[in-house]
Amino acid sequence: MSKPISYKDAGVDKEEGYRSVELMKAKVAKTHNENVLSGLGSFGAFYALKNYENPVLVSGTDGVGTKLKVAFDTKRYDTVGIDCVAMCVNDILCHGAEPLFFLDYLACGQLDAEVAATLVGGIADGCEQAGAALIGGETAEMPGFYKPGDYDIAGFAVGAVERNEVINGANVAEGDVIIAIPSSGIHSNGFSLVRKVLPDFYQDFQGQPLHETLLQPTKIYVKSVLDVIAKHEVHGLAHITGGGLIENVPRALNPGTSARIQKNNIRVLPIFQHIIDQGVAESEMWGTFNMGVGFVIIAPEPAADDIISILAQHGENAYIIGDVIQGQQGIELV
Repeated sequence: MSKPISYKDAGVDKEEGYRSVELMKAKVAKTHNENVLSGLGSFGAFYALKNYENPVLVSGTDGVGTKLKVAFDTKRYDTVGIDCVAMCVNDILCHGAEPLFFLDYLACGQLDAEVAATLVGGIADGCEQAGAALIGGETAEMPGFYKPGDYDIAGFAVGAVERNEVINGANVAEGDVIIAIPSSGIHSNGFSLVRKVLPDFYQDFQGQPLHETLLQPTKIYVKSVLDVIAKHEVHGLAHITGGGLIENVPRALNPGTSARIQKNNIRVLPIFQHIIDQGVAESEMWGTFNMGVGFVIIAPEPAADDIISILAQHGENAYIIGDVIQGQQGIELV
């Protein structure tokens, strides 16, 4: 009689899955607070909404994209989880929302418990930076769909803001200033182009392997920007992701206003100049990458100096890159 066929014979190792959960538990638990009412492994996650009078829930979902290819080719698994969180929480932050909790999705061809735990550990690190609880997730082992060694990561964040404090660009007015908060690098957009022009992740760049720069995690702006919002009137916020300043700043504007940005004021990071040196047109760069600006605050001009000072207390070297003028909702790079 032949041996019965098991799930493991089909490529799915349940025991490795159980081990990965055990390895994740301690890291995940560090993100929990008194509002979390369920533990890892429940069918659903429970979060008590407290301290709001008339809350609006704000949600966002995103992934890491092909930056994962750099991580897996160089076997650096500890930072891309932060990217996943950052891409979600920075987006909901644009409406003044405080991130409350996060859920993750991890898919792979063949589960390695140590790798999975490191990836989720990065997600937990990102949640701690954002002040969000990692309250649930899913790990899917899909042999034959993903190659062994390949993983995909996505996440989902939920935040809250008082209804009368939602930031949606409606108050953006002529004369407002545009304040840039620097990025930590490429963040998590444009990596298909990066990998095309910089295929050797081990080449030297500024005295270290290139992948050290490429895998700098996306900066999480939650705590610094929420501090600004608590102390000053803020009219607009923009997370500078795919499409760069050109596509993202107009999303934070009021119809009838336009952003006038002084391109020469922008502190372009060396990695972007390095990509230009590989033959990428400068116009393509400004329409694809953040170019050194990870987040933008639009606020009344009299508040600018104090906003920059508050951000400096959080370690952010923010600076003014432009102002708001009348015109069709859009952007001028001058």
